[in-house]
Amino acid sequence: MKPVVTVVGAGLAGSEAAWQLARRGVSVTLREMKPREMTPAHHSAGFAELVCSNSLRGAGLATAPGLLKEELRRCGSLIMEAADRTAVPAGGALAVDRDAFSSCITQRIKAHPLITVEEGRVDDIPQGPCIIATGPLTDGVLAGNIDRLFGGEPMHFYDAAAPIVSFASIDMENAYFASRYGKGTADYINCPLDREQYLAFVEALRTAREAPVHGFEDKAVFEGCMPVEVMARRGEDTLRFGPMKPVGLTDPRTGQRPYAVVQLRADNAEKTAFNLVGFQTHLLHPEQKRVFGMIPALRNAEYYRYGTMHRNSYIRSPGRLDRFYRVIGREELYFAGQITGVEGYIESTASGLCCGINMARQLRGLEPIAFPQETALGALSLHVSQQPGVRFDPMNINFGIIKSPDTRIRNKQERYTAVSRRALDLLETLRPRMEEDLQS
Repeated sequence: MKPVVTVVGAGLAGSEAAWQLARRGVSVTLREMKPREMTPAHHSAGFAELVCSNSLRGAGLATAPGLLKEELRRCGSLIMEAADRTAVPAGGALAVDRDAFSSCITQRIKAHPLITVEEGRVDDIPQGPCIIATGPLTDGVLAGNIDRLFGGEPMHFYDAAAPIVSFASIDMENAYFASRYGKGTADYINCPLDREQYLAFVEALRTAREAPVHGFEDKAVFEGCMPVEVMARRGEDTLRFGPMKPVGLTDPRTGQRPYAVVQLRADNAEKTAFNLVGFQTHLLHPEQKRVFGMIPALRNAEYYRYGTMHRNSYIRSPGRLDRFYRVIGREELYFAGQITGVEGYIESTASGLCCGINMARQLRGLEPIAFPQETALGALSLHVSQQPGVRFDPMNINFGIIKSPDTRIRNKQERYTAVSRRALDLLETLRPRMEEDLQS
């Protein structure tokens, strides 16, 4: 009998892994606890739910996220196919209608004849070929079994999500549409503040009441998803050099650059809901309404979702996982997604894609595909398995972990584009191997 691969978790990584296995003729049992059980971060029963922002970040090849997305497309990624189908305007980024995105993936997964979905919590690590993609909120008995597998407790950090407000409730007399530097179409709503308004806002953030989170410390917050109240406490101008940066956002009503700006990005295709870009928070809900209401355009904002904060856990992958996301010493067991130490939507997708491709190859007696460090896919897998030094932290894709070209190019835009072109050329040389085991 042909082996059946168990994939635990139907998030971005698990959904992608299951899809890559099935399109290669491998039968999959996809085990997902939703909707029977939900975590504090989840709100829907659908697969591949986006729990924080609806943005998959930069779209161009001069950005590392843009390169990774293009690599995923060329590898036949289901997640990227759904993202492109459900995209909403977001300037130079790729953002999606989160409900349509999840629905598209859920329908495709459930309709595939080689994928069987089983609902319910998983406590034990399944026997036989298995990919664990339970995400950074893995807890309970399963988390304990994973701890024992690796001989110690997983590290953890805290992650936060931004609020979503109704478009109809935004005061557009105190806001304007624009994209930074006029790049792309004017997809963002910009809410300007003058110096006095900004300083009052920062002071309110510093002293606002937070929801209790056991063990919370500023140093435990993942730097790429830091709550705004933590940023406010780090210095008067921290927000102005971060999510409230006004550079390139001239107010068309005054012809001047504001002192600070809060940007809002469409969260659905209808543009009825907008999220506060970079405004992850864990303030109490009444405090969010009060403090964010100090932004003139949001004085009467109606909140579809308040910001939340939750613990994200991950294993110390170097020395435990190899470059294929496979457990060292247990070749039939893989891990995928944020639990491995990749950080972000597309990074999780990338790990799931690599696991699915190489698990299928392993079952057929084929050599795994080692994506080179010159590619974004390879750079991520090597970060997880071989990061130097004693400290291992979650990592978004960035050009710093992709192998630099031998030829020095001074212009940053041109240099990054050249890195991306080289990566895509290398990926093309691997395409015959990636497709040799595909089934019609």
